Amino acid sequence: MTLDPAQPCSRVAADELVDADPTPGMARRVAMHRDAMWSGTVDTEPHATSGWHHHGDHETTLFVLSGRMRMESGPGGTEVVEAGPGDFLRVPAGAVHRESNPSDEPGRAVIVRCGTGEPTVNVDGPA
Repeated sequence: MTLDPAQPCSRVAADELVDADPTPGMARRVAMHRDAMWSGTVDTEPHATSGWHHHGDHETTLFVLSGRMRMESGPGGTEVVEAGPGDFLRVPAGAVHRESNPSDEPGRAVIVRCGTGEPTVNVDGPA
């Protein structure tokens, strides 16, 4: 990695995010997708469940801002973790999962992915 101390910091305003990576049941918006990093947001309506998907070679971290985020993964989707505002979730590269919002309020999380290739691959379900 070459360091460039003259490289300036940058900003992406909230109204500059664009729709990205569609998966049924959720709305993703990307702030930036450069080199090996993807960052943006995901919104899930109350009591909604996404389709099954994975993020290829990307390691993913989510920070929950509002609502609840429940992740189903593992063999047959039997592994379940749930997070609320202020919690972080990790999705390993290649992990088939789906997300739901079991709360009565809209859910929102900030996403950061590190990896290469397609950031989202929709699938029929877990193995």
